Amino acid sequence: MNSPGREPRMRAIIVRDRDAGVSGLTLTDLPYPHAAENDVIVRVHAAGFTPGELDWPATWSDRAGRDRTPTIPGHELSGVVAELGYGTTGLTVGQRVFGLTDWARDGSLAEYTAVEARNLAPLAADIDHTVAAALPISGLTAWQGLFDHAHLTTGQTVLVHGAAGGVGSIAVQLAREVGARVIGTGRADDRDVALGLGAQTFLDLDADDLRHVGEVDVVFDVIGGDILKRSTELVRPGGTVVTVAAPPTVRPKDGQAIFFVVEPDRARLTDLAERLRAGRLNPIVGAVRPLSETASAFARHRRTPGKTIIQVADEQAARG
Repeated sequence: MNSPGREPRMRAIIVRDRDAGVSGLTLTDLPYPHAAENDVIVRVHAAGFTPGELDWPATWSDRAGRDRTPTIPGHELSGVVAELGYGTTGLTVGQRVFGLTDWARDGSLAEYTAVEARNLAPLAADIDHTVAAALPISGLTAWQGLFDHAHLTTGQTVLVHGAAGGVGSIAVQLAREVGARVIGTGRADDRDVALGLGAQTFLDLDADDLRHVGEVDVVFDVIGGDILKRSTELVRPGGTVVTVAAPPTVRPKDGQAIFFVVEPDRARLTDLAERLRAGRLNPIVGAVRPLSETASAFARHRRTPGKTIIQVADEQAARG
């Protein structure tokens, strides 16, 4: 608790040293955040992160290129509105929300965080915070890649890499819902998960030959490198490769290769939450860890299907 008359504080995960990597993640006390115009302060109940974000330039500098350390990582959250900034409309104090924080601002691995109101969507009372926190990046990335960029339609074939992962698992479900044929890839242990989500075929990237896939209309890639290069050769004329790994160095013959970064979208988040409530979408929460174990959760030595979520609020508060 904070003493009377003293600046309010909160617990947060920070990084100061880019070269330290995951070992540089530290749990510390920081000042309570300030709500700028059109911001809300969210009491974070659950947060999601991307393991590679410690390599992102925006983790270390603001939009003008200035150093912004110490930085709070994590960019997905679910929680409750604690305060409204000047001019903020559309949300109310005490409302349950979830969404995506700005890449170049302090993130969600903290007890409180400032978020632009437009990046948040209302969250129904019957959706658990830990499930909601697994949806913003994975859900929006899958939707934008499949439909906004690749324009996947009924009857087409899509190859989804990482089909049991946070993004890939959502992509498999959304593609199946529109009537596409889905080929999923991953490690051998991912087979049952991918097939259970609706993939009609599964390839083990360690053992199977990608050429056995045949021609596809869309490749949805989260891996990059040689896998992306070999997958490009499978795309039929007029088809599309979409990737979030890195800008592609090759493109399909008579096709497109698109690299994109996910963008916030309140309306789409609302739609994804409704699909979740209706049982048409199932984000896979691979593990739930406390804030104090964030560093080990970031480490990549342990693979689990789906997305690891950090429970920020204590158990009693998280029921809110």
